[in-house]
Amino acid sequence: MTAPSGPEAGRAHGPSGLQTPAGTVGPVRVVGTGLLGASVGLALRALGVDVVLHDPSRVTVLLARDLGAGRLPEPSDPPPALVVVAAPPDVTGDVVAAELAAYPDAVVTDVASVKGAVLAALTAAGADLTRYVGSHPMAGSERSGPTAARPDLFVGRPWVVVGTEASSPEAVLAVRTLVTDLGATPVMLDARVHDEAVAVVSHLPQVASSLVAARLRDADPAALDLAGQGLRDVTRIAAGDPALWTSILAANARAVLPALRATRDDLDGLVQALEQVVEATGPHAVPGGALGTLAAAVAAGNAGVARIPGKHGGARRAYDVVTVLVPDQPGELARLLGDVGAAGINLEELSLEHAPRQPVGLASIAVLPGLGTTLEAELTGRGWTVAG
Repeated sequence: MTAPSGPEAGRAHGPSGLQTPAGTVGPVRVVGTGLLGASVGLALRALGVDVVLHDPSRVTVLLARDLGAGRLPEPSDPPPALVVVAAPPDVTGDVVAAELAAYPDAVVTDVASVKGAVLAALTAAGADLTRYVGSHPMAGSERSGPTAARPDLFVGRPWVVVGTEASSPEAVLAVRTLVTDLGATPVMLDARVHDEAVAVVSHLPQVASSLVAARLRDADPAALDLAGQGLRDVTRIAAGDPALWTSILAANARAVLPALRATRDDLDGLVQALEQVVEATGPHAVPGGALGTLAAAVAAGNAGVARIPGKHGGARRAYDVVTVLVPDQPGELARLLGDVGAAGINLEELSLEHAPRQPVGLASIAVLPGLGTTLEAELTGRGWTVAG
């Protein structure tokens, strides 16, 4: 695919704020202007690409337009070169088929989080698969709708590109170009491998988070006052849209089921072990296997976390962590980060915890091994209180 000519040919401010050329040729038609669709529009508009918006909801599309994600179609518009479908998985196949039929010269992609069901629907409909390339950006938010959209939503994130044997090289290139224009990293997978992967790294975590959060509905308010960062980390994604996640889980049921069954088996083992602990008449009467089961479950979790790629890819690194008390006042966190930089130490990771009704928060600063003691001394010398 060649760079566009005319007004789109110049260099523009991309999603990362840098001067970058747009490789994607407009007009680009975005169908569905929720979080992902509006974010695609915002990012392309930042590159100077002409974006035409469509959504079944008149209010939603007008809001996306007003937020700068694109414009409404006009009778004199040329046909789109690329169509991006951002619809729920249960209707994505129908929408993609309709777009392929309506624009016979356009490449069509979709950003649904399930690919096998979409491809099956298109195959059954006899759609022109030479111009279809599925895709899935591994980015999102527990918030939804165009007001949650951001032009930098995809920057630095993996974006799976799912071509088929029928997809033309030109169609695959058009979608890869879109991905790189939006600052993401293209990852080539087939539909089956993609669906099995997201079942483990995305869909199962959503179910687990929702199940844990559901236990809080009837929890004593006094217990909730004790909630720390661990609970917030586990339940953050439980705030997702129920209708969207029902669609996702139903569309990817075949891949989610094995992961969920394996998790159920692990949970059953823990329940049985804890029942043995409760039923024991004394500490020495607890069956040895019961405590081993509990330890093994935690150890297996340690091993799983260790496999999650680190900041620079590959295996996760063990960092020194310095925890600092930060007053709950404007500018204090910025001052802390400035002092870390002034100490000449790079921040690798940062997490924040704030207990309810407390005047301070806890900032945990991860630095390269061996630098923790130095950072503690530097921050203490600058007046910060380092938690033991």
